[in-house]
Amino acid sequence: MVGSLNNHNVWEQIRRRRMKMIVTWLFLLLLFSLSEQDGQQTGVSRCGPQNLTVWGLGQTLLAEWEDDASCLALNDPITYNMTVLIENKEVYSDKVSVMPDDIGSTHSWNWTSYLPLECASHTFRLRSLVQNQMSQLEQEKTLPGQTGSGGERVFPQDAVFDVGSTATFCCVVPDGEKFDKMFLDGPTGRNMSTTKISEQRYALTLQLGASLLTGPRDPGVNVKCKTKQPSKGLYGSSFRVGYPPDVRDLWCETRDLESVECLWREGRGTMVELLSPTKYQLDGSKCDSKNKARCSKKLKVEVGEKNWTLTAWNRLGKVEIQDTADLTKRVHMLAPHELTVADVNARTAKLSWRWTVKRYDNLSLTCQTNITDTEGHFPQIEHGVGLKVAILTDLRPNWEYQVKVRCRAAEHFWKWGTWSKTVTLRTLGDVPDPLDVWMEEKGNQTLIVWKRPLDHQSHGEIMQYQVTWARTSDSNRLNKTNVPPSAHRHALRLDTGEQYVIKVMAKNKNGSSSPSAITLPVISPDKTSMKVSRLIGSEGGFNLSWSGRPEASCGYIVDWVPANRTEPVDWRKLPPSQTSVRIESKNFKDGLRYQLSIYACTQTSALLLERMEGYVTETRIKDNLFTSLKYKQQGSHVEISWDPVSLREQSAFIHGYVLYWWETSGQNFSVTTNNPEDTSLTAKNLQTGSYTFKVAARTDVGECGNTTLIATLNFQSDSFIMIFIFSLCAVSALLLIITILCYHHWTCIKQKLYPEIPKPEMPDWFASPVKRVPPYLQTDLSHNAEEHTDIPQLHYKSGEPLNNNTQDSTGLISPQTPHSYQNQPAEKYWASPALNSSGPNVPSQSLFANPTYNPMMTGEDCTPSSDPKLQMRNGYQPQSLDEFFRLCQMDQDPVSFVSGYIMPPQPS
Repeated sequence: MVGSLNNHNVWEQIRRRRMKMIVTWLFLLLLFSLSEQDGQQTGVSRCGPQNLTVWGLGQTLLAEWEDDASCLALNDPITYNMTVLIENKEVYSDKVSVMPDDIGSTHSWNWTSYLPLECASHTFRLRSLVQNQMSQLEQEKTLPGQTGSGGERVFPQDAVFDVGSTATFCCVVPDGEKFDKMFLDGPTGRNMSTTKISEQRYALTLQLGASLLTGPRDPGVNVKCKTKQPSKGLYGSSFRVGYPPDVRDLWCETRDLESVECLWREGRGTMVELLSPTKYQLDGSKCDSKNKARCSKKLKVEVGEKNWTLTAWNRLGKVEIQDTADLTKRVHMLAPHELTVADVNARTAKLSWRWTVKRYDNLSLTCQTNITDTEGHFPQIEHGVGLKVAILTDLRPNWEYQVKVRCRAAEHFWKWGTWSKTVTLRTLGDVPDPLDVWMEEKGNQTLIVWKRPLDHQSHGEIMQYQVTWARTSDSNRLNKTNVPPSAHRHALRLDTGEQYVIKVMAKNKNGSSSPSAITLPVISPDKTSMKVSRLIGSEGGFNLSWSGRPEASCGYIVDWVPANRTEPVDWRKLPPSQTSVRIESKNFKDGLRYQLSIYACTQTSALLLERMEGYVTETRIKDNLFTSLKYKQQGSHVEISWDPVSLREQSAFIHGYVLYWWETSGQNFSVTTNNPEDTSLTAKNLQTGSYTFKVAARTDVGECGNTTLIATLNFQSDSFIMIFIFSLCAVSALLLIITILCYHHWTCIKQKLYPEIPKPEMPDWFASPVKRVPPYLQTDLSHNAEEHTDIPQLHYKSGEPLNNNTQDSTGLISPQTPHSYQNQPAEKYWASPALNSSGPNVPSQSLFANPTYNPMMTGEDCTPSSDPKLQMRNGYQPQSLDEFFRLCQMDQDPVSFVSGYIMPPQPS
């Protein structure tokens, strides 16, 4: 047992010695190898970066460093490996190669972080690699970011971003507060998300669309960070979204042949001018920011083309544009200097100026003079080498002008130069221009009218007008009158059977105008009026056209005047080649009818071709047009009438009228007429009641001029009145006819109704001393006051027969005669006008009645034809035929009388 342990220890010691020997030999071999490499490549392991500097700008990390001195002996490139860590997490790595020629210079590098540098710590680590051997030297720098005790809390501040880009904002929560949320104040970006960087730092990432664009002068968009501390917890920053510069269409030129001036056009606005104004350079020379879209540079202008480069940039980007030009062919001249006016006459003037650029004196120039007055402007062109003078022609007398000049190179036209300052001139006066004369017939007068000369036609103040006229048959007998300058018409009462020539002249202080003549035609007494056609206006005027006439040697005249003659006539003269015209006037009024006439201007007098009437624009006629509206009832018909509508009240053509009528709660009825001359319409078959009648005029703008009338109809009373009036008229007419017939046949009627009564002849024996009067006989029986018959006195003796009549006469005497009746003497008897007292004989077969003497006469038979009864005055009434006597007169027998009725006269 002891022997085995000793052997074991011996072998362990031997193994350890061998191990030590192996390690020793290996170490010696390593040292030998390293010493060989140092001899072959001196200093490779020591070549690397030094003097590293790191700083931040916005979200950009910038770094600068130098090469170690040991690197200068290398002939191979050096590769630098760069690593960026955010919050100790690697987020980016890159490599940069430095060529042998650049070894020993300062190197720079930059990188833009997705986070503002204040939002987190950013570490930049740099190592070199030479011949695939990593350098033993390593450089590292860290930007720590904003702490919770700093000032600003939301980053970045006042940043600008390109439209469509993605931006990240961070919030550094102050110490002692807790984060709540981040958001945009106002418009909202797309794809917004909030992430946690650390306990005190949070980030908001969003995509910036066009909705976040703001105006150049408006405040930007605000990012807000809210904490859970109510008193303090709201922080923020603003930013803008925009575009890089957009410059286009560069062109370069020379103005003084000693410099170049380039201009361009600005395209889309950057929208970030306040935070990042655009800067410009022309071929590396800075441009003055005060000159918008313009940049100049001093140089010697020579023949030949050259390139010009414009660079524009802002924080969002940079752009370059170019132009190629031969400046000797692009001369844009400066303005003429010290423009003056001289030698001013009535129609001409002289302009002069000088040049501030001496080289212009040798250029072939074209100059344009712009002459302006109240009616417009017109150019005048001059040519010459080093031009400095221009003569103005065709000016108006006594007229004010504004004049300016510009020039250009005549050989190579690029563009007109700049205008000079404007000068004012007034020409001298002259005699007036000839007047524009026309005529107008008004009743039995001829009105000579002329247009008042405008300022450019009068050439000075008009002092008076002179009107002369004479017969064409006796032109030596001239009549003359002066018209004051305020008037522009003169009325003449001339013989219409003669032809006259009228001339009108205008006078000012410089003299008289040339006479303007017009010939008045002979007016025939039986001249018929020309048919007037209707004309429709359009767009504030009238369009006229007519057929050309060979006799219109001096053209045509179109005149117009309101149809009611409330305004003066106006006219327009046209050349012979023109047969259409549009008439417009500032004096035209809507709703006013105008009369337009077309005349042919001949060698003698004007010839009327056409006459028309129309409205510029027809308007609705005002209501209550028919002020004289009245009605007339004719049975069941009612006639509504009105006075003719005056032309002054017609604001549109009237094509007819319409009458409406209705009861209070009944159906409407109407009747129309297409004749504008009608003044009445009739409503038929109406019933008793109250009706409303409305009359309206029919025009192209509708029914207008509505006028209403209310009437109550009563046909019963009206019918009674009509019947009464008709009956009264019929009776009156009948009586009139009867009276006329009676008047024409009075003799016949008199003979038939009132024949003559024969006058009785009394014999001598027919007498009585007793004076007795029949009781019915009165002293004044006045059937007629104009004729009377003396009744002879009859004398009777008792017991004697009358007319030898032997018959007993007692039967002929009334026994009923009252005894107490006392007859009065009757001296006279008033007879009927029909009685004739010319003879005593009565024709045979005649029968007549007489109130006082009424015997019944018959023929031979002596038979009475009737049984007469007499109604007597004083109340006496015969009772029977026995009370009368019958008388039969045969041949020449004497007339018998009844003594009871006819008494002989009493002796006086």
